[in-house]
Amino acid sequence: MTSTDAYDPDTTPIRACTISRDVQNFDLLIEDMESLLGESWGDLGFADAIAFFNQPEAADLEFVALAIDAEDESSIAVLSELIKQAHTRKIRVILIADDISPAILHRLLREGADEFVPYPLPDAELRAAVERLRTPAQTQEPAPEPEQPAPAPAATPSAHDRQGVLMAVQALAGGTGATTLAVNLAWELAAMDSKKKTAPRVCLLDLDLQYGSVSTYLDLPRREAVFALLSDTEAMDDESFSQALMTFEDKLQVLTAPSDLLPLDFVTPEDVARIIEVARRNYDYVIVDMPSTVVQWTEAVLQEAQLFFSTLELDMRSAQNTLRLKRALKSEDLPFEKLRFVLNRAPKFTDISGKSRVKRLADSLEISIEIHLPDGGKAVTQCGDHGRPLALDAPKNPLRKEIAKLAASLHELGQSDAKAA
Repeated sequence: MTSTDAYDPDTTPIRACTISRDVQNFDLLIEDMESLLGESWGDLGFADAIAFFNQPEAADLEFVALAIDAEDESSIAVLSELIKQAHTRKIRVILIADDISPAILHRLLREGADEFVPYPLPDAELRAAVERLRTPAQTQEPAPEPEQPAPAPAATPSAHDRQGVLMAVQALAGGTGATTLAVNLAWELAAMDSKKKTAPRVCLLDLDLQYGSVSTYLDLPRREAVFALLSDTEAMDDESFSQALMTFEDKLQVLTAPSDLLPLDFVTPEDVARIIEVARRNYDYVIVDMPSTVVQWTEAVLQEAQLFFSTLELDMRSAQNTLRLKRALKSEDLPFEKLRFVLNRAPKFTDISGKSRVKRLADSLEISIEIHLPDGGKAVTQCGDHGRPLALDAPKNPLRKEIAKLAASLHELGQSDAKAA
């Protein structure tokens, strides 16, 4: 490792730097940096990084690895500024995160971190992240000749161009509350600042083409326009997409499941990517209620999502399915680290035995269960049967309160991002 404090212009230029509170807390990162760069890298503290960016030798930086853990969450403003300063100087940022909350991780990714790698570092993952950063510059194609017109875009560009946050929810076992979470999280976000002009635009997509029940949970009719939209996404534009949506309480836009049962491969990964692209252009938050089955287009959603919530319960079926999913994603080299595990019907604060079981479950599966949702009781079923979110008919329900907290934290970070921009 090369110290940035003793820089010698006659030596090999520093091509990358780690930035951390104490790099010794990330020994695997040190090993991977040495393996990847030899002596052509340095280490910086948070306070030194911005000052170093202004020095001439920083012009040779290819990327920085910003390594943080739970203790650094209180320094979110400093971390955000580091990412902004790096981007101003066209320095790519790889975020190395150890036990960071979803809300903080989401904010840093929105600030402009180019890659995210969990810590402890999976084998060769840092090298793969660096290669992905290098690929665009190496594979950029020349501009087409003037006499050869570019292909027509798949959809008409939107005047909004919001680039909304994409969040997906998928159950790891039946009855673990995935649709309940998706519907109520979407409503809580849509109701934020509802009396102000800054109220966020929220779109809820029900992509369970066979047994999707979002329309039931919100008492909305299923429209033939949905089938028409899914049948020909290449012809879809902002207008045709909006015409397929239903509005709930003048705040939440919903793409319901089709009226007829369709095979899950009725749509392709390209179809789903187009739908997501149009939705993100027009809405601040896009929430996808996924089928519990992993299908060919699951990867398309997983790759695009900022947050991918996986709901489970404290039972053997959830544990086994989590293990199966973990093996499947890792065998295909898909970003398993994007998953945020949500424990439904979590033990109460006073249930010491239950909390111990949760810890054993997480340890045995080598995952972090970051979100604990309490049992909402009969009110959850009643609200679902009546087609009403919990916030409207059972605002004091403990489950509603936890989902509201989650929505508030996401929206607060979104507001901070907008002000910073």
